[in-house]
Amino acid sequence: MNVQLQKPVIGISIGDLNGIGTELIIKTFSDHRLLELCTPLIFASNKLINFYRKSTPELPFNYQNTKDFTRITPKQINIYNCWEEELAITPGQLTDIGGSYAVKSLITAVEALRDKKIHGLVTAPIHKKNTQSPAFDFTGHTPYLKHAFNVNDVLMLMVSDNFRVGLVTEHVPVKDIALYITREAILSKLTILRDSLVRDFGIDKPRIAVLGLNPHAGDEGLIGKEDEEIIKPAIKDAKHHMMVFGPYSADAFFARGYHNRFDAVLAMYHDQGLIPFKSLAGGEGVNFTAGLPMVRTSPDHGTAFDIAGKNKADSTSFLTAVYTCLDIIRNRQEYDENRSNPMRKMGGMVIANAVDEKLEGSRG
Repeated sequence: MNVQLQKPVIGISIGDLNGIGTELIIKTFSDHRLLELCTPLIFASNKLINFYRKSTPELPFNYQNTKDFTRITPKQINIYNCWEEELAITPGQLTDIGGSYAVKSLITAVEALRDKKIHGLVTAPIHKKNTQSPAFDFTGHTPYLKHAFNVNDVLMLMVSDNFRVGLVTEHVPVKDIALYITREAILSKLTILRDSLVRDFGIDKPRIAVLGLNPHAGDEGLIGKEDEEIIKPAIKDAKHHMMVFGPYSADAFFARGYHNRFDAVLAMYHDQGLIPFKSLAGGEGVNFTAGLPMVRTSPDHGTAFDIAGKNKADSTSFLTAVYTCLDIIRNRQEYDENRSNPMRKMGGMVIANAVDEKLEGSRG
């Protein structure tokens, strides 16, 4: 592992200017132990940062400005100024300015990620309503990242330690969900999930559970046909390439703790997966976009306008998103190095153990 990737540059998109994103970033990187593990590069403006520093005066948050990727300073917080103009910042309010500059930060950060100026990206929350425009016609980060990296498919994967839940569909109206549940879609998501568990999480032979779409997984066709006609055949096809099981009735699956028997769960739709995940993860969940050539994570919550600017935001999920980003970057490099040269595996294990110790010390 080279020195540069032992200390990766992690880009941070600022999220909605009037949400809790900037406060989360200040709280997270005020813990200077993180600077031993990564170099943060925040895509925003120093004026925005200074505005929110006033609501967290007790935190030791110091930074340097840059407009040049070659002048990023290690062991310091770096602000990449995406704009210089004065903006109306109104914490807690949904405004066009809050959304449009969130998009500006995101696009600049993703361009840097795509150009390998940064090694990973952690995105602060945006609001879907005020980010929509002809130039940004996406329902969230995940579809935008799929477009930006020009990949066939991606997977929204929620992560909390060894608990992982992926989604076949994301931000789709409930009345339309069944239209998107196809054999091809399930197989695509399962393939991304299997590959991610191996490369990104270091699980050699992952076990994956698949949830049914209908109550009781359709009760053998009595409650909807999708489970029998689409989901079961997709699982049968996938069994040729991976260890996959189901479909399981979603309510009993989580209530009985079956998720603990698997390395990941594939849910059919947003709330089917995220309600149990957020209930069980206890505020420490992370959203990871699997299937991209680069690493992107985010906290598992939204803009929280009701507490924006009040110094009340809990940074636990954002901090965990940073750690998860670092973990996956390290895991990918070790996996790729070991595949290209198996003789490196022993040395890679020594480095991994050292990095693990440093991560655990920082988290403690």
